[in-house]
Formats: sequence, structure tokens, C-alpha cells
Amino acid sequence: MGKYLAALFFPCLLVILFSRATYYPIIGLVLTVALIAASVYRGYTDTFLLIVVDAFSMTVGYMISRKWKDRLANKDA
Repeated sequence: MGKYLAALFFPCLLVILFSRATYYPIIGLVLTVALIAASVYRGYTDTFLLIVVDAFSMTVGYMISRKWKDRLANKDA
């Protein structure tokens, strides 16, 4: 149960963190996908459902990052 809760929140937070650090949401998503892929390769992610939860969380994080970036772009204009 703990792995699923972590998979629900941490990838989302990683996408947001990397997006804020690089100023590009797609770069944040790519970096997070690379970390999750390494996790799958090393065997820490052991079920297909866990991979689906990771993907859902990364998608939500990407949507939040895009929304924040669009809001900042509109504020500056």
C-alpha cells in the first residue's frame, strides 16, 4: 500500500520540481520518466498497476506545471 501512495504523489511532485527548476514542463516530464524508467529497470517497480499509477501521477504533474507556466506567461503580458 505504501508503494502505491508514493507512486501517486512523488512522480507528480518530481515533475513539478523539475519543471520549476528548468522552466520547461516537458523537460520536467522527461527527467521524471527517466527516473521512473531507471526504477523499473532496477526492479523497484514490480507490478503493472504501479507503473500505471506512476504514469497517471506524472500526467497530473505535467498538467499542473503547464497551468502554472501559462498563468505566469499571462501575468507577464
